[in-house]
Formats: sequence, C-alpha cells, structure tokens
Amino acid sequence: MSFNFPIGNQTFASGGKMLLLAGPCVVESEAHAFQMAESIARIVEPLSERFLWVYKSSFDKANRSSIDSPRGPGMQEGLGVLAKIKTKFGCPIITDIHESYQAAPAAEVADILQIPAFLCRQTDLLLAAAKTDRVVNIKKGQFVAPHDMIHPLKKVQDAGNPKVMITERGTSFGYNNLVVDFGGFPTMRSFGAPLIFDATHSAQVPGGLGGKSGGKREMVPYLARAAAAVGVDGFFMEVHNNPEKAFSDGPNQLTLEMFSVLLPQLLRLVDCQ
Repeated sequence: MSFNFPIGNQTFASGGKMLLLAGPCVVESEAHAFQMAESIARIVEPLSERFLWVYKSSFDKANRSSIDSPRGPGMQEGLGVLAKIKTKFGCPIITDIHESYQAAPAAEVADILQIPAFLCRQTDLLLAAAKTDRVVNIKKGQFVAPHDMIHPLKKVQDAGNPKVMITERGTSFGYNNLVVDFGGFPTMRSFGAPLIFDATHSAQVPGGLGGKSGGKREMVPYLARAAAAVGVDGFFMEVHNNPEKAFSDGPNQLTLEMFSVLLPQLLRLVDCQ
C-alpha cells in the first residue's frame, strides 16, 4: 500500500511517522482543552520523530445515549477553542462532523474531518467532507464488515479527494458489547488507504450503564498492542486527566499515565513489523 498527503505542516506517508490522534472526547471548556493539549504535548514531544500527533476533540457529540448527556459547547464556541489550541501548540486538529452543513466551517479549523461510525454510510455527509479538500477520517461502523468499508472510502475518493483513511473501532457483538476483528485489518489496508486503530472506543460498552455507555479502560493497552502487532498506520486514543469526571466516554478514555506508558510499547511492536 502507498499513501502520501499533508496533515498540517507535516506529511503522513506510508513508511513514515505513525499517526497519533489523541485528546479528550469532547471540548469541555477552553481551560480544560488547553490543559489537555499541554499534557499530551509534553508526553508526545520525546517521541515526535516517530508520531505525527493530531489533537483530537469534538465540538459536539450528537450521538448520546440520553438527552441529558453533555454534548459539548457547539460548533462556533468549540471550533473557536480548537483554533486557539492549533495556534498555541502548532498541532493539527481533528474533530467530528455530524451533518453536511458542518463540513465547511469545521474545515476552516480542522485538518482532519472525522465521520462518526454510525454515520459512515451517509453519502451526503461523506461528499460534503470530501469537497472541503481536508483529510477525511471515516470511522468504521460497528455494523459494517471490513470488506464493505471500500464503499464509503470510494465515495470520498470518487468525489475527488484522495486524502481519506479508515479507523477501526470494534464491531457489535450481541448487546452492549464490541469485539475487534484483527483479521479484517489486512483487508482494509489492502484498499490502499491508511488504517487507524481506535483503541479506546474499541473498549467501549455501548449503553452499558443504562443512560450512558460504559467501557473497559484496562483493556485498551491490550487491544492497542495487538493492533500494533498486526499492522496499522496509526492510533486513535481518547485521553483525559480525570476520566471519571469526563463529559463523555469516561470509562474507556485513557489516563495520562496510561497513555505515556503505552506509546513506547506500541513503537517497539511496530519496529517488529
């Protein structure tokens, strides 16, 4: 496989740096976003020759279990915070979009537009993201077979945007459970686009806490190391300084300490490829 495209002022190319999409699930406040960016930057900096870090956080989390669940500050305020992060730390930005009209304004700040897993087959959303000429990251739907991910990939490519990648985040297995089919990784990489592994959402327990999702944070390192051994082009990890107090996905977000320990382990496995 071969790919080569810019992300921020760097180049993401096959055989080069691993992509690292890392940050808190959602923008909780400007102060918290800056705190997280500073903490993650400090951890990643010694490994900057190996990882291309993109700050991940969403201005809105529309897919909530309960109407009472926090969603974030919204597009205008959330993108404003992410723009300040980008300026202050010089890092690229990735954020979710949920509706077609969000693509263009989000692209003014974000270097990567992320298509949520539940929306990976939404043609209009994919085409709107493609038309911005930003990198498009398509989360693999929990209901989609690995070989079927060629179809959303081609929607973006056929719209004239070759800068697209797939992120694996687990497959529904019965109720309130996910499994990762590592056998599908070679299939998805064979499409010629980068394959990213979302280690934290793969440890999610959807709807497992009734009005919100649960998770198995302790399983994240195992899943991430397995993905590194099988072969991927990057990692997606949500990280929080206090996951138990996170607005969303707290049970499967990594602590900063877990994150700092895990990154060197992944590189050692990548070097064995």
